[in-house]
Amino acid sequence: MPKIAVSGKGGVGKTTLVSLLAYIYAERNRPVFAIDADPGANLALALGFPRELSAGIVPIVEMEDLILERTGARPGEYGGYFKLNPRVDDIPDRFSAVHRGIHLLVMGSVKGPGAGCVCPENVMLKSLTSHLILGEREVVLLDMVAGLEHLGRGTAAAVDTMIIVVEPGRRSIDIALQIAQLGEGLGIPRIEWVANKVREQADLGFIQQALGSKGILGWLDFSPEAIAADQTGQAIYDLSPELVQKAREIVVHLNEHTDIQSVG
Repeated sequence: MPKIAVSGKGGVGKTTLVSLLAYIYAERNRPVFAIDADPGANLALALGFPRELSAGIVPIVEMEDLILERTGARPGEYGGYFKLNPRVDDIPDRFSAVHRGIHLLVMGSVKGPGAGCVCPENVMLKSLTSHLILGEREVVLLDMVAGLEHLGRGTAAAVDTMIIVVEPGRRSIDIALQIAQLGEGLGIPRIEWVANKVREQADLGFIQQALGSKGILGWLDFSPEAIAADQTGQAIYDLSPELVQKAREIVVHLNEHTDIQSVG
């Protein structure tokens, strides 16, 4: 099953893409884990999870008793002794919220002396991410913060693809290129690019020229339906057949670029 990390500048639309991909794999009866590893934590909204369900989701990093039980230390206890390989195999089933065949886990972000700190909560997040990518037989889609901080070197090498989402703007492109360097440094085997918020051919031209020989896997058009979905809490998958079709084409192209079995 594919393991795909999606990253990009904040607000570029990576969460929209993850939500579309999750439904496309789910509609083919693939078991799907969508992992919200962005501090913004709005994947539940993009997936259209009912408000009462999403309100009950607790980020893993905030489960102090669980982190204490598994690592031997509470979050925020830096410099002490704790387990570096805590048990996490039961967490996906116990603590994920499920809606329309999609399992959602919210990671949360580490608050402390840096995301790269060796601390109980960070060890927990990295161990859980590694377990999902290396040990589970599900499609795993990670909605990543631009820093890729939940991916260790060994875990990143097991990710099939990192998709970097870009919009037609210089800041988006610059940050995307920095993310690509981070991904390459971690050993992610394949890095692909998807354009979002495309209004006209000139936007595609700008992105393609800025990326040079890298090329793009596909694109999503600028969509009023995406704004409406955000305002109403509905899944963009339900409101925009055009974006769903574009995302299906991205999956087809992704399968052509990898050894992943086609879902089409």
